[in-house]
Amino acid sequence: MLALLLFVVTLVFVIWQPRGLGIGWSAMAGAAVALASGVIHWHDIPVVWHIVWDATFTFIALIVISLLLDEAGFFHWAALHVVRWGKGRGRTLFPLIVVLGAAIAAVFANDGAALLLTPIVIAILTQLRLSHTAALAFIIATGFVADTTSLPLVISNLVNIVSANFFGIAFDRYAAIMIPVDLVALGATLTVLWLWYRRQVPATYPVTKLPEPALAIRDHHVFRAAFPLLALVLAAYFLTAPFHIPVCVVACLAAGILLLVAGYGRVIPVRKVLRGAPWQIVIFSLGMYLVVYGLRNSGLTDYLATALVWLGHQGTFTATIGTGFLAAALSSIMNNMPSVLVGALAIQQAHDITPLTRDLMIYANVIGCDLGPKFTPIGSLATLLWLHVLASKNHRVTWGQYMKVGLAITPPVLLATLGALALWLPWISRP
Repeated sequence: MLALLLFVVTLVFVIWQPRGLGIGWSAMAGAAVALASGVIHWHDIPVVWHIVWDATFTFIALIVISLLLDEAGFFHWAALHVVRWGKGRGRTLFPLIVVLGAAIAAVFANDGAALLLTPIVIAILTQLRLSHTAALAFIIATGFVADTTSLPLVISNLVNIVSANFFGIAFDRYAAIMIPVDLVALGATLTVLWLWYRRQVPATYPVTKLPEPALAIRDHHVFRAAFPLLALVLAAYFLTAPFHIPVCVVACLAAGILLLVAGYGRVIPVRKVLRGAPWQIVIFSLGMYLVVYGLRNSGLTDYLATALVWLGHQGTFTATIGTGFLAAALSSIMNNMPSVLVGALAIQQAHDITPLTRDLMIYANVIGCDLGPKFTPIGSLATLLWLHVLASKNHRVTWGQYMKVGLAITPPVLLATLGALALWLPWISRP
């Protein structure tokens, strides 16, 4: 019970952040107590670091790239184009904004989509002079789709990277399985969001009040470098996959190149961007996962493994749906970052299941941990930061309001996505 108590206390401090205490220091303090009390051991540290290092540095590199492009006006430029494509029709603009959020989440990770696109969408909606209710429909949709469609690539979510590395899943194999599944998630997300917000979406909006997209560009050097660089980076992920090159190598090289371009242009404050990168995530990832590893050392993940074995004997469809919803429930209560490792450790310990069932559980765990955070505000740190961004822009969403929407619209999207996985993976895995 000591391991569980340490985990709960550490998680409370990570979410609460008293007096602005960084999430990394809270997690590392929990790890230090776990080490001193014997819950974890010195030899566990390199094991956990091996699990988290690639995911951690990939995440930082993607955020640096996102911040540079944001400073250059790239996302604002894209959003203005999307709003113009709507041609003044609200019912056209709503799905376009959702698709834009999904595209950004796929390439720049869910955190980048939620935290960078949301302020831009708010600014544009303010220029359009939409009502608070109408604007909130677009804003909530932007935050929601950032997580529900963060499945397609290994880099689309920190959770994906951790799981892919833990089970040795290559970038191309992961994409072959999850891109079709993500398209189903996008379709389901569009459907439920439209059913929920269709009355709030305005029939028309004044396109003429918007500035030209070209005026949003602040650094032309970085802007022009963005498209070929992103194309090369995506290609490099696939080309390097057979050689087992960590994705952080590609992501960090791309971030380095873009930093050099920004430094050459001298428009973007490069030092400010580097200071704004989430360096605390390095300490947080190691500290939090050491605390989670204490749950494994104490045998608590054995109980979850037993439940997974039982699910595995009920057929592949039941195993997929059950694992996904179990992972989603854990993520909504204990945050998706520790949840994905808890689920991965349990799957690793779950014996007496077929290889196909095991593979389905691996991907279902990812889906549950990507979508599960939408049930509650504490499901992911990105959601807590997103709510803070909204409050700073005078669009306050209470936890009660958030959960009312999240609990209503997340289950059907999760069910549809897991169902797609249960059908697609056995078909693509056939010899």
